[in-house]
Amino acid sequence: MHIKRNYQITEYCHHFLRDYIHEGDCCIDATCGRGHDTEFLCLMAGKRGRVYGFDIQPEAVEQTKDRLLRSGCAEQAVLICDGHENMDRYVEEEAAVIMFNFGYMPGGDHMIATKPGTSLKAVEKGLKLLKTGGVMSLCIYSGGDTGYEERDALLAYLKELDAKQWLVIVHSYYNRRNDPPLPVFVIRLL
Repeated sequence: MHIKRNYQITEYCHHFLRDYIHEGDCCIDATCGRGHDTEFLCLMAGKRGRVYGFDIQPEAVEQTKDRLLRSGCAEQAVLICDGHENMDRYVEEEAAVIMFNFGYMPGGDHMIATKPGTSLKAVEKGLKLLKTGGVMSLCIYSGGDTGYEERDALLAYLKELDAKQWLVIVHSYYNRRNDPPLPVFVIRLL
């Protein structure tokens, strides 16, 4: 029997992250959007877990809240309508997993998108919150409306991380055209 797999970037990241999330973990969805990743993190961390979800758009926070209510995951989620660069103001514990989706909300206003300056600050703060053995996923979208500035800034920053403390893995949809998204994983070694 052939099992059809979903190779969309968010599902691909979910497959990678499953091994890093355990019952009771703290996780962060730095860009809630429509709540797909927040729900995934809640289901993986379980009832004893805590998931912090951030988005600057009230609509995104509401859609995430509704999704979590429908799936029975609302109790372990803390949803915050604020920029991900402020995550350290709300999260005081170490996180097992931190997820980012850079660009704009699917189906949303393309004028409201992540920006290099705040995204770099958010990644820096997230790395400080990540526990040893934890992983940060970055789904980087570029081209079209979002350009390449954010992608290039993020990749340049990650390339300079201390290799003794961090493992940075950059994957690519190598045979896809039109600026396919770039899945990146950062694992804290020490």
